[in-house]
Amino acid sequence: MTQLSRRDFLKLTGISLAGLAFAPYQPPYDSFDDGLLGRVATTQLSVYSRPDDTSSIVGQRFRDEIVHIYEEVTATTPGYNPVWYRVWGGYLHRARVVKVKALLNPVASSLRKDAQIGEVTVPFTQAMRLIGKTWQISYRLYYGTIHWIDSIAPGPDGKPWYGIKDELLEVIYYVPAPHIRLIKDEDLAPISPEVPFQNKRIEVSLSTQRLTCYEYDQPVFTTIISSGRPSSQPGPNGIPTRTPIGEFNVRVKMPSKHMGNGSLAADIEAYELPGVPWTAFFTVQGHAFHGTYWHDNFGVPMSSGCINMRTEEAQWLFRWCLPSAAMSELNPATMDRKGYGTKIIITS
Repeated sequence: MTQLSRRDFLKLTGISLAGLAFAPYQPPYDSFDDGLLGRVATTQLSVYSRPDDTSSIVGQRFRDEIVHIYEEVTATTPGYNPVWYRVWGGYLHRARVVKVKALLNPVASSLRKDAQIGEVTVPFTQAMRLIGKTWQISYRLYYGTIHWIDSIAPGPDGKPWYGIKDELLEVIYYVPAPHIRLIKDEDLAPISPEVPFQNKRIEVSLSTQRLTCYEYDQPVFTTIISSGRPSSQPGPNGIPTRTPIGEFNVRVKMPSKHMGNGSLAADIEAYELPGVPWTAFFTVQGHAFHGTYWHDNFGVPMSSGCINMRTEEAQWLFRWCLPSAAMSELNPATMDRKGYGTKIIITS
């Protein structure tokens, strides 16, 4: 893991803008914007004249366009998710618009010796790989994703970039350091660690798409989720997309998981999901609870078998369920925390 001396750090942060030939790869996050923003999280999305999917289509928005949300409207259709966003020119349905922020962070002068993770705090950032002396475009990393920070070094623009270690591929790619918030120890501190193992459980109802956490048989947390699609065709991981029914236990917790095939040449339409946040696996096939940065259609089966959650709620579950996974308990070699954990009951 690379550390910068104070001299190196001051040299980096004081460098001029001479390297901005690479700026087109990065969206412009130079100005502060405290408005409500949304990212289009699908190939193409229709803009409607009214918050009604039977109204006329007046335009199109495309993947990763950032839109200003002027108003949130609860309409009558569609019944499964009747929330719309008023944007420039009309209305977008919420299902495939993900709320994001554009927050820039101070650059660390040094990194922890072990177990340093960070969160993307801009709508997206373009990762780059250094091959020899040539910078090449790599994955696009999205708001709310979590990554293992390996090093800090000059990027293609000469400014400080964090090196990210991909846990699936064991390669390093780089993103501008201000786009990452380093995770503090308290962000992973266990919730209600005093409650005995046998007095915590998670129940998931696939019919209602609802998850409830219990302590001493009393509900302490409940939310809607998106389980696996009820399809007979296997998903991109080769297993059925329907979430399994039965009793399970948390087996492995990973604050960051790269889901997908690991193709460095994949485009943004491919099934390639680096940095899936706050993942808690409960089957050997790879079913897990985790945060979701590619839709806002909770209450509807959407996944390839996992249980999709809002990212902030997945983080709560990650901290609450056993085995505990405080920063000091994460294994930096395997990037996880293994153990026989909290009981899970999934019903139809």
